[in-house]
Amino acid sequence: MRILIVEDEQKIADSLKASLEAEFFAVDHAEDGQHGSFLARTNEYDLIILDNMLPKKKGIEVCKEIREEGLKVPILMLSVEDSSETKIILLNAGADDYMTKPFVLGELLARIRALLRRPQQAVNTILEINNLTLNPQRCIVTRGDKEIYLPRKEFALLEYMLRNQGIALSRSMIMEHVWDENADPFSNTIESHILSLRKKIDLPNERKLIHTLPGRGYILDIRSSE
Repeated sequence: MRILIVEDEQKIADSLKASLEAEFFAVDHAEDGQHGSFLARTNEYDLIILDNMLPKKKGIEVCKEIREEGLKVPILMLSVEDSSETKIILLNAGADDYMTKPFVLGELLARIRALLRRPQQAVNTILEINNLTLNPQRCIVTRGDKEIYLPRKEFALLEYMLRNQGIALSRSMIMEHVWDENADPFSNTIESHILSLRKKIDLPNERKLIHTLPGRGYILDIRSSE
């Protein structure tokens, strides 16, 4: 899943980026409100972490611009101000949640997970299809009784496919949600990760789950053949 951080304090941004990448998220970063607004309105993100006090354009303005575009992406606002009035203003501007700086990283990650569950109406955190299960909280994948180790990017790819099982996913959709803005869209990185993932989860004597849709992309589904 892909997250945008809009934060001008480099140390905070670097710390957040490293922590989120360790949790298997793809992360983009903007250092000011103008760039952040542009990225938010031109890319597909699963969540945006938005500081309120930003150069060039304040966070509340960015938040309003995102909502005016009709985008429903969850927005978690950060601010050094902790007054109830500030919180009310930011939430009314379209933010989904609010945290005061300085914050505890563990709480921030918990709020991110909670916001990401909302579009699925707080469904079970365990993702599954057939006898394959993925636990996003514990970063564990199993098929039947076998636990499967996946590197960070393969785990993120499988999680995205599980959250969209039965849906045809194009290369561009996968690139938008699993890779960050520095990824080369013309490389074969998606194909190589799909190939590696297939080798690990489509085990012998098990039903094949990842299927290629020629000219369209890939789908995670239960079907008898490609």
